Amino acid sequence: MSKVHSIQSPLLDIQNLTKYFPVKVPFGSIRGQNRQVKAVNDVSFQLYEGETLGIVGESGCGKSTTGRTILRLLEPTSGKVIYKNRNIFEAGSKEIRTIRQDLQMVFQDPYSSLNPRKRIGHLLEEPLIIHGLGDSKERTESVLDILEKVGLKAEHYYRYPHEFSGGQRQRIGLARALIVNPKVVICDEPVSALDVSIQSQIINLLRNFQESLKLTYLFISHDISVVRYLSNRIGVMYLGNLVEEAPTDTLFKSPLHPYTKALLSSVPLPNPKIKKERIILSGELPSPINPPTGCVFHTRCPYVMDICKKQVPIRRNIEDGHFVSCHLQN
Repeated sequence: MSKVHSIQSPLLDIQNLTKYFPVKVPFGSIRGQNRQVKAVNDVSFQLYEGETLGIVGESGCGKSTTGRTILRLLEPTSGKVIYKNRNIFEAGSKEIRTIRQDLQMVFQDPYSSLNPRKRIGHLLEEPLIIHGLGDSKERTESVLDILEKVGLKAEHYYRYPHEFSGGQRQRIGLARALIVNPKVVICDEPVSALDVSIQSQIINLLRNFQESLKLTYLFISHDISVVRYLSNRIGVMYLGNLVEEAPTDTLFKSPLHPYTKALLSSVPLPNPKIKKERIILSGELPSPINPPTGCVFHTRCPYVMDICKKQVPIRRNIEDGHFVSCHLQN
């Protein structure tokens, strides 16, 4: 995959993506009026056609905010997202609507993303209406076709969201994303709220669609085992920063960042007789309102040095496609 990337242009090029949220202060307060939650801080990566890039990290590390900001569901603080030689962040409302036909999203909670007052058939027709695809008859046929492809029945066309199970609602969420024939699908924790058996069904459905429709995925999850199964490459986020990125096999065989090593050490092995060292991180995850100076991980890193406390590590390409931001790798 990395050799192909050396000659292939990225489908999506995310450059220095940053998203800060202002912090509301009590009435009459003066101190801290300019404080911000630094949810995503200077994140850069590329997404290539036909691959799956997994993004993992602890809850609150900025994974979901990254996905939503790429699609401009959240307005960025700074940075660029280049798609077809165009910066999405500079696109007007009409242009961004056209772009979103190619870039779709599957949300973590399908129920909250579905209007409870509308029947499923109408909810699935809405994207086609918005993008001006087909007449009434063609839209109905498209909805019935996508329902069948995601494992639902024609009779479900007339039902409301509350009449479905969690797994069925996620199938509907996936159907809504795929009905406009996108190029890229951002999957934001799509299986985290589902039972294990249902998770495997949705994951296999995602893989089948990727092969049949030539889709490209950005798969966001806190479950590194799921990400390992689906992804060609994996990016590891910590406190709004992308600290390591590598092909999946490379990351699991030779992780370089101390946080990645700790994260992988927490993954249980299928054979209980095989013992491995568990790395327990000390301290709590720092606040994104007031992140540590220098390397954001230095307050919990077992290998911390003086330079880690003062200087932000540079993102380096250690080997072909294996990037890391850590002073230990200088």
